[in-house]
This record gives sequence, structure tokens and C-alpha cells, in this order.
Amino acid sequence: MSNNKEKSFWSNLYQKLTRAEAIESEEDIMTDHDYDGIRELDNVLPPWWLAGFYITIAVGIFYYIMVFFTDKYDQKVEFANAVAEGDAAVEQYKQDHPELYDAANLVALTDAANIQKGKELFATKTCTACHLADAGGSIGPNLTDEYWILGGGFKNIMNTLAKGGRPGKGMIAWESTISLEERQQLASFILTLKGTTPEKPKAPEGEIWKEGDK
Repeated sequence: MSNNKEKSFWSNLYQKLTRAEAIESEEDIMTDHDYDGIRELDNVLPPWWLAGFYITIAVGIFYYIMVFFTDKYDQKVEFANAVAEGDAAVEQYKQDHPELYDAANLVALTDAANIQKGKELFATKTCTACHLADAGGSIGPNLTDEYWILGGGFKNIMNTLAKGGRPGKGMIAWESTISLEERQQLASFILTLKGTTPEKPKAPEGEIWKEGDK
């Protein structure tokens, strides 16, 4: 008896949720549609599906009103807020990692690995096109003597690498092409070139620069 009651309860619940017709009643809802012997039943949509459909419509109407008739969901304001949050996050990251963005506190590297990396960059970043492989100078100045057009020393070299040479003449700015770390390695290698003997050194250009000069 309890099994029959339980079965009857679940059967009734299933029928209420799906509104499915019993197999014995299928002939009553059979349509005239015939697809290669497969016929179609005219079942009604399940209540749960209809409820979800109507809820979706209601939610859509609600958001339509909120977006177009109130200032609760202003996309321009949301975009501006998102941009402001992103800018703040970037600034915070710059403050937390100044070595990645600010060259003011950087110093010349002296270890062999970074000097070697700077040497490779000197060759691969087209520095040799203007300064030659031995840095004796061609279109660009000689990098092995003590004369500098825009100032020698680590910070001046870093600035020249980032901002480029003189306006209308000289090398281009590399700060958008070469990372800060790479510029540090490259400038450190260039410092090691002083006093070397290129095959055909170009005549001095600029002024003598000594340590301590700005």
C-alpha cells in the first residue's frame, strides 16, 4: 500500500511539473505532421520551462528600465569607474615595483651574465649599424673614447637609449621597443667599451665627459 501511495505521489508530481500526457492519451494530442513515419505530439510546454521563460522576460524588462530610465546602471559611468580603477592599479604596481618603470634608482650592472646580455643586445638591436661591431663609430659616434655628445655615464646613456639622440639627428627613442631591464643591460655593456681599441675609431665628437659630470 505504501509503495502504491509513494508511486502515486511521484507520478503526480512529475505530471504537474511536466504536464506530460499519459501514453494512453497520446492519440488525442497526435498532430497530422508526419516525418518519414515519425509523428508529432502536441504537448504543452512544461510549467518549469514557462516559469523560466517568463522570469527571463521580467528580468530583461527590469534591466531595460534600470539602464535606460534610471542612472543606476549607466554604462559610461561604469566604464569611467573601471578605467579609473585600472589606472589606480597600474600606479600602485609602479609604486610597488619602481625598478620596472623608473630608471632613477638603477645603477650599472657589473656581473658577467648581464654584461654578456648587453653585448648581445648591442648586436641584435641594430646598434652596430651606426656604431659598428667594435663600437668605433660610423654614422653614430665612437663609443670607446671619453667624448660624448649627450653626456656619458650610466644615467645619460640610459636617457639617450630611452629618448633617442638629438632632435632631427641621431638615434631613435628605444623606450617603447627595448624594455627597461634590457636598456640597463645595454647601457652597462656600453660603459665597458671605454678604452677599448676599435679597428678604425671615428674622430671624437661632443665633449669630454668625466665621472661626476651631469
